[in-house]
Amino acid sequence: METIHKIGRRKTAVARVYLSEGKGEIIVNKKKANEYFTTGPLLYKVNQALALTGNEDRFDINVNVFGGGITGQAEAIRLALSRAMCELDPENRATLKPEGLLTRDPRMVERKKFGQKKARKKFQFSKR
Repeated sequence: METIHKIGRRKTAVARVYLSEGKGEIIVNKKKANEYFTTGPLLYKVNQALALTGNEDRFDINVNVFGGGITGQAEAIRLALSRAMCELDPENRATLKPEGLLTRDPRMVERKKFGQKKARKKFQFSKR
């Protein structure tokens, strides 16, 4: 099996995931996943697609992730891994789709508009 390359995004975080045959090691930006993501919920998000498809110990995963915060990065990795699992076996799609793991979360920070204080907040109107 050659390496599978997939991209996942969330907010401003972008994750590139490379899957190769191995024993379940996840490396994120040249660190082990449990060193990079220190809290339990973030590690759970990263491993969620692998756990649902039963592939925790089948692949060595190398991840390059940049941009955004730590939560956005974890969710970007989750999307990339979900897409990779679907490419490996199309039957995995039926498992991942109901969990919402194949949907890119489109929520991003809205840009600040010209002539306004923030994205939605306006300057206070003054009659005089």
